[in-house]
Amino acid sequence: MERNALQNLIAWNSDKRRKPLIVWGARQVGKTYLVKELFAETYYKDSYIYIDCKIEDEIRAFCSETANAEKIIEYISLRKMKHINENTLLIFDEVQECPNIISSLKYFCQDHRQIPVIATGSMVRIKLQRETHKRGLGNNSKFLFPVGKINQITVYPMSFDEFLLNSNSMLYDTVKKAYDNKHPLDNNIHELAMDQVYKYLLIGGMPEAVEAYIDDENILTSREILKVLYDNYLSDMELYQASPEAVLRSRALFQNIYKELNKESKNFSPSLIAEKSKTRDYATSIQWLTMAHVINQSFQLKEHITMPLMADNESNFRLFLGDIGMFSYQSGINAASFVSNERENTLSGIFFENFVANELIAKGNKLFYWRGRTSAELEFIIESDNKLYPIDVKKGKGTLNSLTKFANHNKFECAIKVSKNNYGYDPEQKLLTIPFYFIPFIASDLARGTMNIN
Repeated sequence: MERNALQNLIAWNSDKRRKPLIVWGARQVGKTYLVKELFAETYYKDSYIYIDCKIEDEIRAFCSETANAEKIIEYISLRKMKHINENTLLIFDEVQECPNIISSLKYFCQDHRQIPVIATGSMVRIKLQRETHKRGLGNNSKFLFPVGKINQITVYPMSFDEFLLNSNSMLYDTVKKAYDNKHPLDNNIHELAMDQVYKYLLIGGMPEAVEAYIDDENILTSREILKVLYDNYLSDMELYQASPEAVLRSRALFQNIYKELNKESKNFSPSLIAEKSKTRDYATSIQWLTMAHVINQSFQLKEHITMPLMADNESNFRLFLGDIGMFSYQSGINAASFVSNERENTLSGIFFENFVANELIAKGNKLFYWRGRTSAELEFIIESDNKLYPIDVKKGKGTLNSLTKFANHNKFECAIKVSKNNYGYDPEQKLLTIPFYFIPFIASDLARGTMNIN
């Protein structure tokens, strides 16, 4: 399957100032497939060395004892019986099993920068944080992260544009052309594109679930895969958390994201998980799960907004699950709700909000939302090229009632209403209406600072 992140790897590879690369990402989002199958097999067909740190015990043991890049290159070259030079790609997968490899990237950068090196794995940041803490207790072998000596990219679950590209490339081309030309789709094609959005809300972007849907056109198969992945995420927390109490809290937090959002305020409320608990009780769990890209955090802004955007009060925030398919699975809603004629009445708005949050994050935006003094609310506020873009998410065709109250306190470039409506722009209100299937493209423009209304 095609992945947008391949272009990031291609750009990294051709950069003459290239440094060793770390590919971050949650479990099972396709990091290995991206690096090995899509990138290495195409650009280093017979000249890459792939090392799985989880199962290659001897190499893991050797690298655990030294950060010397010269020694690592020599050992791997002899063990794999392959000469390593500037034309050889080194891939260290599951690198959370050997954090010392991350430390060695500093010396790959300093002494062997011509050799392309990629390190990847799930929950790496959590393992590194624990390693740093552990080694820093009363000895001189404290783990040092190679700050300034690496390049980094993050891989997320497949965003909606990737889902559409792989499931219906012709429809993708039509949708992308309409977005580029800033015009609405024909109503029949618009409905086809919206059908894909609803399927994506159910299936999500975990590559295995998407591939099963594309291969078999069977949503139930994808849902079975999501169940296994969901359970695996819960199991993983036991591997990387510091204590049994932390495991329980992280699991409870993860399992209650839907419940947290499916209430009037949507703000994180610890008492909803455990009676009389405090936000600080879950601070470490939130940090770990956001570092692992399992959840995404959005911070509240109030009244007058100043740039750069900063949280108004860090005790007020919202949490979203990193994959909309897992979110739908967690909700317990019947799968038929996403494909029935009654889906607009059945699905609550939080499915669409979690969807938009993930699309914004996947393209490189930070998440903030705005609350007025009364019930006024805008789901997302994006800062792009030193301009503000308030975003409201409507599951139906609703009006944007909070924009006037927001405008009383803040100047903005234009407001964006994301809904089932077709494309349109009202210059008097400075209101851009986009359908859900346009959100990945507009999220990219916002992240790059290339937003163009006309």
